[in-house]
Amino acid sequence: MLLMTIIEYIRQPWPWYVSGTAIAAIMVVLIFFGRSFGVSSNLRTICSLAGAGKKVPFFQFDYKAQYWNLLFLAGTVAGGFIASHWLSSPGALQLSAATVRDLQALHIQFDGLTAPSQLFGSAALLSAKGWIILGIGGFLVGFGSRYAGGCTSGHAISGLSNLQLPSLIAVAGFFIGGLIMTHLLYPLIFVR
Repeated sequence: MLLMTIIEYIRQPWPWYVSGTAIAAIMVVLIFFGRSFGVSSNLRTICSLAGAGKKVPFFQFDYKAQYWNLLFLAGTVAGGFIASHWLSSPGALQLSAATVRDLQALHIQFDGLTAPSQLFGSAALLSAKGWIILGIGGFLVGFGSRYAGGCTSGHAISGLSNLQLPSLIAVAGFFIGGLIMTHLLYPLIFVR
């Protein structure tokens, strides 16, 4: 009975102050141990483990010092799998009416899923437009995280908590880019 109550509590959306406090606690522990968090840095570690350092100097570094971050990445993937398969709420995603209206204005139908099937479903993958969007988006995310020296989570969570000025500049750039994408480019991409 107690286990079912706990599982039902976990399935509900958590308030921002619970998740925010958990993230802050993790960051305090990482700072205490002299570590910095970042998901995209794991790609460099994985490439180094695979032997890319023999060909490309960028991958020649002490990757053994980053094993802890690979464990964090594995935990993130495992946690996401567990949450999506056993701890997610059985109903449709609860999205604000204003966001649903904004999506409809872009001709994107909200189907109750976290990732709209119109954008990420098999039909999108079988269209030329879908492949172009995925290709350009993937390139921009990959190039952008390398050029910025980290991904959004690395800069916004870890970099800002370490009071790094380059992370503040990067996060400001992320927000500006997000606003440009949402208000200028999305309407052009999704106009019928």
